[in-house]
Amino acid sequence: MKECLDIFISDEDRPIVESVRNFVNKEIIPVREDIEKDKEHKLVGEILHGLTKLGLIKAGFPEEYSEMKRLSAVEIFLISEEVARGDVGIAVAQAATRWGLSPMMLGKNKVLMDKFLPIFCEDEPHLACFAMTEESSGCDIENLSVLHGKTIKTRATLEGDEWVIRGTKRFASNSGVSDLYCIACQTDPSQGEEGIALIYVPASAEGVSFGAFENKAGLYADRNCDINLDDVRVPREYRASGPGEDAKIIRRNITAGRVGSAAMVTGSARGIFDEVLRYTGERVVAGKPIRNHSMSAALLADMAIGIETAKAYYLQVAYMLGHPERYGEASSDTMLSRASIAKVYATDVTVSIANKAMELMGSYGYMKNYNVEKYWRDSKEIQLWLGGAQLGRLDVARGYYDL
Repeated sequence: MKECLDIFISDEDRPIVESVRNFVNKEIIPVREDIEKDKEHKLVGEILHGLTKLGLIKAGFPEEYSEMKRLSAVEIFLISEEVARGDVGIAVAQAATRWGLSPMMLGKNKVLMDKFLPIFCEDEPHLACFAMTEESSGCDIENLSVLHGKTIKTRATLEGDEWVIRGTKRFASNSGVSDLYCIACQTDPSQGEEGIALIYVPASAEGVSFGAFENKAGLYADRNCDINLDDVRVPREYRASGPGEDAKIIRRNITAGRVGSAAMVTGSARGIFDEVLRYTGERVVAGKPIRNHSMSAALLADMAIGIETAKAYYLQVAYMLGHPERYGEASSDTMLSRASIAKVYATDVTVSIANKAMELMGSYGYMKNYNVEKYWRDSKEIQLWLGGAQLGRLDVARGYYDL
């Protein structure tokens, strides 16, 4: 059975999604539990290596660099969904690399693309990081509609032909393990969005250092730590675009990030549903499988309704992102609103599905070897990031009226 309409993806493009599904079934599903024990990230590295060899990172690049057909937004998000069905943290590490590289492509910065994209086209895995969040600012940076980037503390000063960057970033996906960092900076707070600068910093640059990795409840395959920038100097050309344009790129990245978040938690929900269907089909209570009791069937039906509606809507928004001439630019309030609907709804649904699954499975649902509690922990973090459910709802409303 096809899992999405032909309007979203053609029959010629379905094989790549199928190849990812097969990889997940063979290489990730059997070792889900081991990923959380992988303190050195050796297993994570092996999995990312396999996904890189499938061409999943470079598939979003211009064809002149990747030498392969550029995937649509729908295809990229479908791939994230499939990977997350196996392990959400792996999906985050992979998607965050594309997220970190997208500003140079959105800004059409040929200097940056020529220098760095070939590295990420290699068969060996390389990670990138998009660093926005700061210790004291919460979701200020994502709240551009109100704060316009004025509270960004990381400063970038142009001295001759070099940017000098001072500040600290926190919680960014792939921090401490990336080859390249895209840093959200402010050149002049009084300029607001005109002062926002997205500047690329190689991990090897002098003055870059990292804090200890965060001790999180989930998403073990995604590393997070403080990124310290102490008078870091990079060439002037390492800015993604220019005044005003970098702020638009942040908006586009937030919009895409929220749709990608919806895709990943939808994959997580599918993983939960597979587990609970299997368990309730095997476990017998009062002489028949749990799922054949009417109350259990109703709970399973609610899960299926949530998964199907979350997937249908995120795919709709992904399709819209691929057709800005018809539906508006990704940086617009309208598209951010739609993307926020996708994220808020899909994350709420997935956390609810995890709760229902654990209730149906009883204490077994709380056990690590049944995996449901892992999906639950992983998905909860996605509900919290990129402004959380609360800012997400405000951005939904802003798509309909001035708030």
